[in-house]
Amino acid sequence: MSDAPLKPPTDSTSHATLHLETLEGTRLRFGVRVGEHAFLLDGGPEAEGPTPLQAVQAALGGCTAMDVISILRKKRQQVTGYEVEVLAERRLDQHPRIFTRLEVIHRVRGRGINPAAVAEAIELSETKYCVVHAMLEHAVAIRSRFEITEE
Repeated sequence: MSDAPLKPPTDSTSHATLHLETLEGTRLRFGVRVGEHAFLLDGGPEAEGPTPLQAVQAALGGCTAMDVISILRKKRQQVTGYEVEVLAERRLDQHPRIFTRLEVIHRVRGRGINPAAVAEAIELSETKYCVVHAMLEHAVAIRSRFEITEE
């Protein structure tokens, strides 16, 4: 642990604040603010938001989805629908209960979608642009695949 505090946020830093909303009982609900954006992190059977680990899972999907759709648009692919599903396996026999495997499934709908363009977009996301993938790939096996549905 470092004793030196970070400087105030700049273009290369970020600021997140978590505030405990459940002061009594066993619920673990936090209001989260990152910059101008707010959401919940929650745990337990009455959860109203994702757990921190589910948020990491969604962050991987969101990061690569934004990259891939941006690249496909630049490649002038006629995408009419796009969905990313992230399946996760976890270690449950010991703490911390980390992810042991992640599978990212890209589902692209459109007209005349070029499979090579989709494969290249995913590869660029994974190897160059997606910061979440870059941080996770050293800790967990990540596999990606895609499906194309012609409209």
